[in-house]
Amino acid sequence: MTRAALFDVDGTLADTNHLHVVTWWEAFRQAGHEVRTHDVHRAIGLGSKDLIAHLLGEDHDRGEDDGLSAAHSTLYGTYCDRLSALPKAGDLLRTLHSRGWRIVLATSAGGPELTALRRAIDADDVIAGVASADDVARGKPAPDPVHRALEIAGCAPEDAVFVGDTVWDMRAGAKAGVRTVAVLAGGIPRADLEEAGATEVYADPAELLAGLDGSVLGRMERGE
Repeated sequence: MTRAALFDVDGTLADTNHLHVVTWWEAFRQAGHEVRTHDVHRAIGLGSKDLIAHLLGEDHDRGEDDGLSAAHSTLYGTYCDRLSALPKAGDLLRTLHSRGWRIVLATSAGGPELTALRRAIDADDVIAGVASADDVARGKPAPDPVHRALEIAGCAPEDAVFVGDTVWDMRAGAKAGVRTVAVLAGGIPRADLEEAGATEVYADPAELLAGLDGSVLGRMERGE
């Protein structure tokens, strides 16, 4: 039986959420939009076009989307060589791989950004594949990225766990029929993650690794 551990990246394996907040806020500011950083933070995890629509409204001028996304990418890109993994992120992936899990990333990141994130995590030797924003028609909270990750893993939903840090991750996982685990490293409150469907919540990858045997992943290994 194939078991799959699916992972979001930003805020889950890499300490990047607040950098995204600042660079999106600046991109909006440069375009003449006043958007609260709190609201930007709660939108992190959505794909670029969905994030813009979420913050500016569905009736906004969609002709601005490409310019806003490009501005964010340029601002964010100035930090790509300094991106850092969260504590024990690579160790968590390697440990799961050694225990028979197929590791697949399911992320809204793509292109050079994803390359920089994978370099920061430094666990490419155990990552079986990536379902990125470029691979699906709809991003989270739609289940499409998780469905694609399951296809890459060759795994049924009931044999998979999706680990993320946002309500969008939890909703996408729930819609795809996989078990969901949340980490608090992205800055979203525990109650919001649990309301969105998280079955377990950990501080960060290090705490999940330390408690792996007692987690849903450990129980699945034992057939519980």
